[in-house]
Amino acid sequence: MVTVSIVGACAFVVIDLAGAANGIHHSDATLPTAAPGVAQDEGEQNILIMGLDSRVDEDGKPYPQEIYDAIHAEDASVGGYNTNVLMYVHIPAGGGQAVAVSIPRDDEVDYAGSPGGVHSGKIKEDYGRAFEAKDEQLRAQGMSDDDAYQQARDAARTEEMQTVSQFLGGVPIDHFVEVTMAAFYRVAQAVQPLTVCLNHATADTYSGADFAAGEQQINASQAMAFVRQRRDTKYDDVFLTDLDRTRRQQAFLVSLALKLRDAQTFTDFGRLQSLLDTARQYTAVDKGFDLLSLASTAQRLAGGDVTFQTLPIERFGTIDGQSVNIVDQKAIAAQVSALLHPAPASTPDATAAPSQEPATAAPSASPSPSSSVYTDSQQPMRAGSVPCVN
Repeated sequence: MVTVSIVGACAFVVIDLAGAANGIHHSDATLPTAAPGVAQDEGEQNILIMGLDSRVDEDGKPYPQEIYDAIHAEDASVGGYNTNVLMYVHIPAGGGQAVAVSIPRDDEVDYAGSPGGVHSGKIKEDYGRAFEAKDEQLRAQGMSDDDAYQQARDAARTEEMQTVSQFLGGVPIDHFVEVTMAAFYRVAQAVQPLTVCLNHATADTYSGADFAAGEQQINASQAMAFVRQRRDTKYDDVFLTDLDRTRRQQAFLVSLALKLRDAQTFTDFGRLQSLLDTARQYTAVDKGFDLLSLASTAQRLAGGDVTFQTLPIERFGTIDGQSVNIVDQKAIAAQVSALLHPAPASTPDATAAPSQEPATAAPSASPSPSSSVYTDSQQPMRAGSVPCVN
């Protein structure tokens, strides 16, 4: 259940691809091309990170029991194939500023392929609907369980990517990385402890979160709780939503990338291979990823050349009894277009006053001087230092 900005994104993508010939699942899913009229520069890369809530590996087999115990995720009978993490990473041609766009998992969208006859719903549920429809069809035709399972997973990846592309305004997806909670846990386990920072003390019995305010080091099990927490069950003055959960995921990826950069992991393929061995059975990628170019990009961007954005929602709502995010799809497509291909900056007026950074509310505890403070879940987050988040 990772993801990637190309800081964090690259952190996981590079780890996952370092041993691509040695166990990573290579998918035949179809990658979306740019819709007519959508800009795409030669040499840019666009990567979709899909983090599944499934409690099984890429072959549909259960995790070892110690992983279920560590991640507070019950067992293989629980959960489905929701893409609880969706992050679109754009790396411009020529080495410019990258951007990682997080899509809130409960956004109500139109499905590209209407899987199982369902035309719209939460964006996270598109994968699971497509998987179930294709799996049922293939088994009814007499295909073996294992073959049906793998083809259904590829159909689900294709459907989810098409829906994401359509939702973001017809953007291309050049590569994808799919990870499960077990992949996230194994990588966190290999590099623990990791440094995170919180604006407030918070605890949650559902995810297992129990954190003090301020900067702190966490182990792999705590990292799972950190990125999964979306409520507080202890403190009356702490109110969290799914958008804070998304921001936690971004913050974790920034911290992960910083640790890998400082350990020179991006330039040491022996270390990358060792990390890969811990998570390969829980990861899938497309067949055309260029590892070498991504590794060098990750080393550069981990220092701060990437910004994380969370797409806005209009409001929280209810459709057919389900809590959803109501969104303005046209506005989102326009925002994404501006993020991926910004207009050239105009020459500043020499007489104009210097611009000021927007003020943010003070956290309840002072973060480390090395931390940047983020109090709004939709405030752009810059890589390069440990972020302090809600």
